[in-house]
Amino acid sequence: MSELKALIFDVDGTLADTERHGHRVAFNEAFREHGLDWHWDEELYGELLAITGGKERIRHYLAGHHPEFLQRSDIDELIPELHKAKTRHYLALLAEGRIPLRPGVERLLREAMDEGLRLAIATTTTPENVTALLAATLGEDSIGWFEVIGAGDIVPAKKPAPDIYHWTLDQMGLPAEEALALEDSRNGLRAASDAGLRSLITTNGYTAQEDFDGAALVVDSLGEPGSPMRILQGELTGHEWITPAALRDLHAA
Repeated sequence: MSELKALIFDVDGTLADTERHGHRVAFNEAFREHGLDWHWDEELYGELLAITGGKERIRHYLAGHHPEFLQRSDIDELIPELHKAKTRHYLALLAEGRIPLRPGVERLLREAMDEGLRLAIATTTTPENVTALLAATLGEDSIGWFEVIGAGDIVPAKKPAPDIYHWTLDQMGLPAEEALALEDSRNGLRAASDAGLRSLITTNGYTAQEDFDGAALVVDSLGEPGSPMRILQGELTGHEWITPAALRDLHAA
């Protein structure tokens, strides 16, 4: 078994629970701003999360709920406009401190750096969203903690396609067997697995019931001292929260 050298993090739902109180709210604000009476409640948004990519999610929603909009001559301009407005509202939520990191994330990142593990990001969200989340929660310097940030439209096919992981690994000059992916969803697991990576899954309210067959480990959070994680699938003895040592044990299993 190769030595674990790098951790590759998803962002939305993994670093922070951004979907329910971040992206969903921002989408609704963008719709309102454009005079549209669309509203994505929590249940509907949970269904729409099966589609990765914000612009793709809008188009999928229209196909199922407002197909007439897809016939508009300006639809290919409207969807990017809505997504741009959504990003602006999302960044405002971040600036207000309304989207904290999930438990254990900051601790694990700092411990990993202290122990010489390389860090990267592989996500479908925009680069601007990634850097804004990092800056708002960990400070501007934290952007530099990550050797590679693979985000947005840098590859044509979004998760569950493995493209973003292939790109990130190529940029790092690493084979897949020397890295571990940290994800929160079935789509993320599929993307990482098809790129040859093993995955640790931290579920959230939207993904807890998904099928994570093939994951190395599924937990409800990374855990903290005094607030241990709960293992939902797989085995990891001798650890109550996720540390670099725990990840090395998981990688070697």
